[in-house]
Amino acid sequence: MSYSVAVRALCEFTAKVGDLDLRFTPSPSAQEGIVGHRTVASRRSAHYQNEVALEGEYQQLKVRGRADGYDPDANRLEEVKTYRGDLDAQPANHRQLHWAQVKVYGWLMCQKLGLTEIDLALVYFDIVGEGETLLDQRFQASELEGFFNQQCALFLGWARQEMQHREACNTAAQTLGFPHADFRPGQRALAESVYKAVSTGRCLMAQAPTGIGKTIGTIFPLLKAVAPQQLDKVFFLTAKTPGRKLALDAAKVLHASSDLPLRVLELVARDKACEHLDKACHGDSCPLAKGFYDRLPAARIAASKVRLLDQRNLRDVALAHGVCPYYLSQEMARWADLVVADYNYYFDFGAMLFGLAQLNQWRAAVLVDEAHNLVERARSMYSASLDQYSLKTLRDTAPEPLKKPLQRLNREWNALHKDQLAPYQAYTVRPDKLLQALSLCTSALGDYFNDHPEALSGDLQAFYFEALQFAKVAELFNEHFIFDISKRQLGGKRSSSTLCLRNVVPAEFIRPRLTAARSSVLFSATLSPRHYYADLLGLPTDTAWVDVESPFKAEQLQVRIVDAISTRFVHRQASLAPIVELIARQFALQPGNYLAFFSSFDYLQQVAQLLAETHPQIPLWHQSRGMAEAERQGFLDQFTEHSQGIGFAVLGGAFGEGIDLPGARLIGAFIATLGLPQLNPVNEQIKLRMAAIFGAGYDYTYLYPGVQKVVQAAGRVIRSQHDRGVVMLMDDRFGEARVRQLLPRWWVVT
Repeated sequence: MSYSVAVRALCEFTAKVGDLDLRFTPSPSAQEGIVGHRTVASRRSAHYQNEVALEGEYQQLKVRGRADGYDPDANRLEEVKTYRGDLDAQPANHRQLHWAQVKVYGWLMCQKLGLTEIDLALVYFDIVGEGETLLDQRFQASELEGFFNQQCALFLGWARQEMQHREACNTAAQTLGFPHADFRPGQRALAESVYKAVSTGRCLMAQAPTGIGKTIGTIFPLLKAVAPQQLDKVFFLTAKTPGRKLALDAAKVLHASSDLPLRVLELVARDKACEHLDKACHGDSCPLAKGFYDRLPAARIAASKVRLLDQRNLRDVALAHGVCPYYLSQEMARWADLVVADYNYYFDFGAMLFGLAQLNQWRAAVLVDEAHNLVERARSMYSASLDQYSLKTLRDTAPEPLKKPLQRLNREWNALHKDQLAPYQAYTVRPDKLLQALSLCTSALGDYFNDHPEALSGDLQAFYFEALQFAKVAELFNEHFIFDISKRQLGGKRSSSTLCLRNVVPAEFIRPRLTAARSSVLFSATLSPRHYYADLLGLPTDTAWVDVESPFKAEQLQVRIVDAISTRFVHRQASLAPIVELIARQFALQPGNYLAFFSSFDYLQQVAQLLAETHPQIPLWHQSRGMAEAERQGFLDQFTEHSQGIGFAVLGGAFGEGIDLPGARLIGAFIATLGLPQLNPVNEQIKLRMAAIFGAGYDYTYLYPGVQKVVQAAGRVIRSQHDRGVVMLMDDRFGEARVRQLLPRWWVVT
C-alpha cells in the first residue's frame, strides 16, 4: 500500500519551524496570485515550460506536485511566490519553507530529465510594483536527492501510521452496522439515496421531513461508502451551531456503537477558539504562537489519538502542548476523517477545506445540512460593502502616510453619490474610478502594516480587510450582482453613504465547489420548489432528487388556515385582537407549550403585550433582539414536559428552525405571517434581477423564501411518530393555491 502526498503538504509537515507569524500578511488573493504567476511566465523565453507535473517515490511514499516553471535554456527551475509589501519583513521560517519546496521539485526534475545539476530559483513577485526578486542557487542532483530522501524519511513514520489508520477505518466501516435498533420510517430511503449518489459520483438534493434523523441518515451511508469509493474525507457543513452539535452527537453514537476509529474534527470560528483575543498572531505577542511549529509535532500526535476532536477536546490537547487551539484545528483538518464545520469553510472565497481538498486531490464527500440556508449564506459570502462613516473616522485618526490615499478615496466616493437624489439607488456597472482609488488605498495600507506590524488590529485593519473583500468582489462583478448606494444625510448639506456589491445569484461560485467533490448531498425539510434551489445554487443538470415520504400521519398534525386575518403591514393593528383571542382560545382548549411566530420584533411585542393585558393567566416569554447563546438556551429551557405557556419568536430567527422540542415540550405553533422578506428597495431590485434572469421575480424573491420559513417553523411541532400537535397559519394568503401547493404533501389543511 502506497501513500500519496503533495510536495507542498510534505514540506509544510517537515520544514515548518519556529513561530506562527501572520505579520507578513495579508498575502495576495488567489486571483492576484494567478495573475502574478502569468506575468512572470510571460517574461520568460519561448521555451519556458509552465506548471510542470512532477512525481517521485521514496519507499511507500509517492510524492507529486507541479513546479511553477522550468527554463530549459538556463536549466533553471522556478518557484514563484507573490507578495505585497516589504519582502525584508518576511519571516525566516517562511523563506526556509519555500527553499524546501523548490529543492524537492528540483530533485524530481533532475530525476525526470536525468540531470546531474540544476539551477533552483525562488522568484518573489510584488503584485503592486510588479517587480521580481530572484534568489537562485546551483545544486548538484546528488545533494537534492539527499534532501528529498531526508524529507520523505521525516514524513514516512507519520505516513505509515496514517496508512494503518486508513486501513483500520476502512475495515471497520465495511462492517459498520446502523447504530440504532432500526431505521426510522423514511430514514432508510434517505440513506440509500445518499449511498447511490456517492457510488455514481453525482450531486443529490434530498428533501426529507424534520424529525426522521437526517444527520445520522446521511453520515452513516457515506461512512459505508468510504472503502468502496476510496473517500479521503467527509465534510459535514452546517449553517448554525445546533447543526454542528447534531453531527457531533451522531459521531458519538457511531463511536459508542462500534470500534470505528473515525477521527472527527469540529472547526469553529477563530474568535471562538482564540485564547488571547487581545494579542496578535505572532511570537512576540502571543505565547501560543511562540515556537508553535516546534511544538506542533507532539500536539499533532496527541490530537490524532483523540477520536472526537470537538472544540473542548481539541482545546485541552492544544493547551497541554502550548499551541494555539485554532491553528491546531486547521492542522488537524488534514488528518481528520469527518470534519464538521460551517458552510464558509468550504464555500467561501478562501475556504480552507476546499483549498486543502484541491491541493491534496482528496476524494471528498460533502454533506450540506439545512441546505435551504445556503442561498442567503452564499449571497453574503460573495458580497461586500463599505461604509463611508468608517472611512471618515479613519481619515481623522489615520497615520500621516495614509491620509492622502484615504482622502483621495473619499473624494471619489463623494463624486459617486453627489447627483443621487433618492436615498437608495442601484447601478448596472461597477464604480471603476472609486475602485482605482481603493486599490491605491489598500496598497498604502498594506505597506504601512508591513512597516508597522503593531498596527495590525482595530478599525484600520477592519477597514483594510473590508476594502480587500470589496475589490475582490468587484473583479467578479457581472449580471448576477447589483451595485447599490444607500445615502443618508448627516445634517445640513453633509451626507454619507454605504456602497454594496450585492451578489444575488451565487450559482457560478457554488457549482464548482459541489462538482469538485466525489458527491455533494444537499438536504433539508424545505427544498421546494427544487428549480429555485437548483437555479440559485448552480446544481449540475444530472443532480439526483429524492423527496422522502413523511413518517408522520396527517392525523398527528392539525393544520388550520385562519383566512379571516390579514397580517399585512397596513392591517397589522386590526389583526392584534383576533390573533390574541385565537391564541387564548386554543390555549384554554388544550393547555400546553406553544410557539407563536411573527414577522418582526415590533409585531411580536404588540401581540405579547395585548395577550398579557387581556389574559394575564397565560404564561408567556419572548425572544429579544440580539440574544446571546446562553439567553437563547434560557428561552428553550422554558419548554419542559410539565410547563405550559406561549413562547413568542420571530419567523426565520433562532427558534424558527434547528431546535428540537419533542413530546409535551411543544404541542403547537401559531404562525402570524406569510414569512415574506421585507418589501424594501433592495428586495425590489433583487426581484427585477430575478425576473430578468429566471422570469419569476416575485416568486424567487418573496414567495419561495417566505413559505420555506413557515414550513420550517411548523416543523418544530412534530418531532417523532408519537407527537401530536396543531399549527395555525394566520393570514388569508395561505388560502391561495400557489401558496398551498408549496406546503408539505402530508399535511391535511383545513
